[in-house]
Amino acid sequence: MGQFQIIRLIPMEVGGVDVSFTNSSLLMVIVIAAITLFLTLSMRGRAMVPGRMQSIAELSYEFIANMLKENVGSEGRKYFPFIFSIFMFVLFCNLIGMVPYSFTVTSHIVVTFGLAATVFITVTLVGIFRHGFKFLSLFAPSGVPVFLLVILVPIEIISYFVRPISLSVRLFANMVAGHALLKVFGAFVVGLSWWGGWLPLGFITALTGLEFLVAFLQAYVFAILSCLYLNDAVNLHH
Repeated sequence: MGQFQIIRLIPMEVGGVDVSFTNSSLLMVIVIAAITLFLTLSMRGRAMVPGRMQSIAELSYEFIANMLKENVGSEGRKYFPFIFSIFMFVLFCNLIGMVPYSFTVTSHIVVTFGLAATVFITVTLVGIFRHGFKFLSLFAPSGVPVFLLVILVPIEIISYFVRPISLSVRLFANMVAGHALLKVFGAFVVGLSWWGGWLPLGFITALTGLEFLVAFLQAYVFAILSCLYLNDAVNLHH
């Protein structure tokens, strides 16, 4: 499990709190730089007939824009920068984590929970500022008999506050499981040497392709669930 170890690159402490710059911090800086360079350079030419990089950038934009439109409606357009930023950050963290000897930021629950908590707090604030106390009706489904509300309201409240936990654990668990499995088969390749390592090497090749797919799917799942939560806050029971 050494591939998931946090290493302090620049030890720092502020008020007794460890705020060291770590390998995880470095990879997050690299991810932000990579996203910025990708979007800036790919759209710099703004060609009528887009090249490969511009096409990918435009497809990314349209993908998230359509996701918001389908799940939140026209009101979701104003939240595009937020959802797009989350999607690109998770996607690039997952993809860069596939590079040998790099670090998978999303394999740490503190990072994924930080992202999930950001979504949870933002969605809650949007709901409160948009609907006021009426936002509390989210926990009381319309048309439900009064005697059932005693049971349903606590269930709805618990399920609402469990959202950041489920959102973070899903991403974290998938990243850890995939990379740990690759490491296990890698150890088999080395241990079995050239005469017996071909089978686990084949598994590694297949799993690597699957991991690239999982990297995209997990970013997609994180983004679409964020859209669904946002829809609850914006449209309530509509």
